[in-house]
Amino acid sequence: MADITSMSSINEEPWRIFRIMAEFVDGFEVLSKVGPAVSIFGSSKMSRDDIYYKVTERIAALLVKANYAVITGGGPGIMEAANKGAMEAGGESIGLNILIPAQQKPNPFIKTLLEFRYFFARKVMFVKYAKAFIIMPGGFGTMDELFEALTLVQTGRIQPFPIILVGKDYWKGLIDWLKGYTLKNGYILEEDLDIFTVIDEPEKVVEAIEEFHNR
Repeated sequence: MADITSMSSINEEPWRIFRIMAEFVDGFEVLSKVGPAVSIFGSSKMSRDDIYYKVTERIAALLVKANYAVITGGGPGIMEAANKGAMEAGGESIGLNILIPAQQKPNPFIKTLLEFRYFFARKVMFVKYAKAFIIMPGGFGTMDELFEALTLVQTGRIQPFPIILVGKDYWKGLIDWLKGYTLKNGYILEEDLDIFTVIDEPEKVVEAIEEFHNR
């Protein structure tokens, strides 16, 4: 019985490659038509009454006015706030939803929805079509996207682009640790800390993105 199960698994592997390819092809086909975009990340557990929910809505609306599409992970919380701000401002509101056992339902403010089984294919789409990353307070998934982007820029695998952390109070502990331990022990360089910036005001977030690309 074990041998049959093993053979079945082996026979499924080539088909998995086609599923992965299909996710890349669909993503490239849809997102290549969108134009300049900004990816926004943050907690899926953020309530609609939270101050960061409101800030995210405002940032997304300002991005639309600056002619950017808004890309999120497609779920609730901060993702919903970003899609809501973009849609209500009349802009392109994109959700890249992930199909996971703890099902994440797409929020109702998405105009263009893509669904992914594979995190790595989804992560490529966030980076490939983004002119900036905006990182709101969040958990493991948010941290994953943040450090993925930092690593890609640090290692020269992608061209530098704005990586903006919103929420000085939230990010202070992490930044203090990076400076006081990671940098101090030589695990990162001083210039690595310049890859990201912390900005709280929605207007200044968008201004920083515009200034970077105008340069």
